[in-house]
Amino acid sequence: MSIKLNWAVLGTGVIANQMAQALQKMGKPLYAVGNRTYEKAVEFAKRYDIQKVYLQIDDMFEDEAVDIIYITSPHNTHYGFMKKALEHGKHLLVEKSITLNSEELDEMIALAREKHLILAEAMTIWHMPIYKKLWEIVESGELGKVQMITMNFGSFKEYDMKNRFFNMNLAGGALLDIGVYALSIVRSFMTEKPADIVSQWKMSPAGSDEQAAILLKNKDGQMATVALSLHSKQPKRAMISCEKGYIEIMEYPRADRAEIVDASTGKKKEISCGKTEDALLYEMTDMERAVESGDETEMYLNYTKDVMDIMTGLRREWGLKYPEEM
Repeated sequence: MSIKLNWAVLGTGVIANQMAQALQKMGKPLYAVGNRTYEKAVEFAKRYDIQKVYLQIDDMFEDEAVDIIYITSPHNTHYGFMKKALEHGKHLLVEKSITLNSEELDEMIALAREKHLILAEAMTIWHMPIYKKLWEIVESGELGKVQMITMNFGSFKEYDMKNRFFNMNLAGGALLDIGVYALSIVRSFMTEKPADIVSQWKMSPAGSDEQAAILLKNKDGQMATVALSLHSKQPKRAMISCEKGYIEIMEYPRADRAEIVDASTGKKKEISCGKTEDALLYEMTDMERAVESGDETEMYLNYTKDVMDIMTGLRREWGLKYPEEM
């Protein structure tokens, strides 16, 4: 029998709304909300019939009734909030990118383990049923070894250097915002973390990474290319090329279908699994299961760490530092 877990959400933006709606679908109330602007938290609480609104965000961490906090604030605020929450014994689901860099993440992983808490990144890729199905197919050997992965993700964002996509003070840039999805897929279909990485990048007027092209290879000879852009539209397309065929996934952050093409016959097979609109429901269901069992395996924190190590290494090569890292 599952235990009743009280969720609190930090933030009131798009993801926070989707999170509250996912809990409603699960037939569970959202216990509490906190936000930098108290009035927005009050409005959010009315919308979802939330029992508790915190005057100060720190009150959320100190509330003994809270079991799990979903942090949906900008990347550069995560570390401070995570540290306080973990120190107060809260399990954490944190929006991507989970931290700014590997050092922050390693410290938070150590703290979570010391406190026997579940810490996880809210990365849709880890939880969408279609990926669990595709990983099974690849692991079965049906398609042979994964040889090459090709990833595209490009948005056409308004060229406003003050918005969160470009603003260095809000940890803007393509890598942490959209690259994290592409690299998460790369890591999940590779047998091991890529060690050989080369890249090119284009700086935005604000100093953030507007575009990037990344080439990765691991010790098993598996390779990947990743093309990212914030001011040039691309399809959200993933292609996993194996010896006996390839998998193509469109709209991959929250995909619910994929096409497998046989290399010898050209025959196409479509696989459907799960629903795009239930992306956060899958994340939160897996999170509750991890908290109840104490087993973090399904939250793929090891992959989150590998992806963060790759992104941190790339930004160091580019000389791209956020104000918090100076």
